[in-house]
Amino acid sequence: MKRCLPSLPLPAALIAIVMTLVSLFAMPALAQTDEVPSVRNFPKAALRGLLVVRAPPDISLNGKADRLSAGARIRNVNNNYVLSGALLGQELLVNYTRDSAGLVHEVWVLTAEEAREKRAGLSTRNFLFSFEGEAAPQDDGKTPYNQLPRYKQ
Repeated sequence: MKRCLPSLPLPAALIAIVMTLVSLFAMPALAQTDEVPSVRNFPKAALRGLLVVRAPPDISLNGKADRLSAGARIRNVNNNYVLSGALLGQELLVNYTRDSAGLVHEVWVLTAEEAREKRAGLSTRNFLFSFEGEAAPQDDGKTPYNQLPRYKQ
């Protein structure tokens, strides 16, 4: 009963070693780098906005109350996921998408280069409606009766 395995002939063993070494040195480097692309590719449906996390999942988006979805994903400028609690009270310029229920689902915190790109969502107006421009007269309680504002009847 032979217990020793037959050895490969010298030329076959040498060819196997040479092929292994060639394949190791010929492979491209697969190391991960810390380099982040200067501008990320966002979905076309992504909108621009100012995000302030109030009390997760409650947020303020463009000055209006809104809400994060149950599986909301927030990415920072390095494209890493961050928890909404880490962003409490910070005003951040972001791109975001909504889910089918209308809740904010994906959020990307923007770098300065990404913020320069034009995107729908965050709009500024150059006009005021009549009820926005004029503040209602306030009575401090010390105004004489004859100087109170008169209302047409």
